[in-house]
Amino acid sequence: MTAIDPDDYTVDELTDELETIDDVDDLQAILEAEQAGEDRTTAREAIQDRLEKIGAAADGEHGDTEAGEAAADGGDADDESESESEEAEEDDDLSRPTRDKKHVRALEDGKYADMWVFCETQGGELLDVSKEMLGKARELMDGFEEEYGDDEDVVAFLMGDDCEGLAEECIAYGADVAVYHDDERLERFLHKPYTEIAAHMARGTGTVESTGWRDYDEPRYILFPATNNGRDLSAKAQAELDSGLASDCSDLFIEEEEVSNPVKTGEPGVKKTFEKVLHMKRPDFSGFEYSTILCLDNPGREFHPQGCSVIPGSFEPIERDPDRDGLVVEHDMELEDEWFRVEITDYDRLEAGIDLTGHDVIVCLGRGIADDPTEGMELGLELTDAFEDAALGITRGIVTSSYQFEGHVEAYSKEERQIGETGQVVAPDVYIAAGVSGAVQHKVGMDESDTIVAINTDPDARIRDFSDYFIEGDLFEVLPRLTAAVESGEPGLEPEAVADGGDE
Repeated sequence: MTAIDPDDYTVDELTDELETIDDVDDLQAILEAEQAGEDRTTAREAIQDRLEKIGAAADGEHGDTEAGEAAADGGDADDESESESEEAEEDDDLSRPTRDKKHVRALEDGKYADMWVFCETQGGELLDVSKEMLGKARELMDGFEEEYGDDEDVVAFLMGDDCEGLAEECIAYGADVAVYHDDERLERFLHKPYTEIAAHMARGTGTVESTGWRDYDEPRYILFPATNNGRDLSAKAQAELDSGLASDCSDLFIEEEEVSNPVKTGEPGVKKTFEKVLHMKRPDFSGFEYSTILCLDNPGREFHPQGCSVIPGSFEPIERDPDRDGLVVEHDMELEDEWFRVEITDYDRLEAGIDLTGHDVIVCLGRGIADDPTEGMELGLELTDAFEDAALGITRGIVTSSYQFEGHVEAYSKEERQIGETGQVVAPDVYIAAGVSGAVQHKVGMDESDTIVAINTDPDARIRDFSDYFIEGDLFEVLPRLTAAVESGEPGLEPEAVADGGDE
């Protein structure tokens, strides 16, 4: 008979029970019983790990005996031991550097709640993406309460110099709680102190005055902006909190998910339902495909907070309500001088660039203007001016071309107006692409637009596949007619083809 019947235990229970067994023969019998029974991969691995551990211990005892015998025979046991130790150390460093690495386990039976939003600031103001994330978080947590009956909060957290007023602004834009850390040394983003403060806030450590409002261990969810600083902080803070991260997301929703992966369930052939999972949708292959990332718990380990960074412009902020009730909390933490070894002693403020985000309409010009670049640019500007709130963008093809522009339009051919993977990401109500082929690198910069209208002489242009309306025609002829129609307030122009395959 075996010491225990492995079929009577889940893998987690079996792993704990194996720690009480030190007999190699008993462990071998348990392994054979598992192979003859359910034959679970994870269970076999747990038994084999225990066998290896017992075997290593036995080898160590045996080695001590051999050393003693060598000394008794007059051999230099110390020299041999040092030699073997040096060989083992060299082997560990070079060929088996992670042999003894152990996973850092998160909180056991931890309690998690709320959706936290890192609200990045600049020049004494909240970035637009911070307001956008607060609006999305408000929508998600209102739906969370309706679905699960749990009243959990949207918590804004921020840090900087004299930022209490910005914390109050976070309440106006949808947060229930705003936690801020004020220090003049935090005026500009610094990796170490920002990471330490973010993790300290999330863990709820500190004085009662700064943590008494919460009764959980760590946030359930956490959002960061996919800005330069936000990307850096999201990776460092989530690593510090021993959790995962989905980067550059453009959509979020919360629902349960059933999985059968034995890495997540603990046993092959078993399905497990994870509740309240944040589904994080992000563009892949330069926006050609989308993936949904899940941060799911492993058996014996919890991945919280479930976290992601959000592409600016992906969501709409809610309307600011200065009378909205909320709790503003000053975070208390001693900041070490060592964290501020890097000091910004001098800086130059660059002239403001062109921000194409936030406009109702974007008119984008591509290589289709090649026949007369100056006139093409002027036609694009005229259409832009016809709308109440519009801006002109260009593709990378224009930025890298050798087109010769005359007069004032040359200023509109610079990289600062580029839309795409290496340019700006926009999501206007209407996106008009004139002479744009639709390369996937450009698609990622405008794919979230509500309505996409494409103008191209090539009926097989790739942009047709993801446009709502496709006008087959020369932009030099179509743009003036479209401008006249917008200025008159009348349609005046019938699309010749519809992107979804409708009748021409």
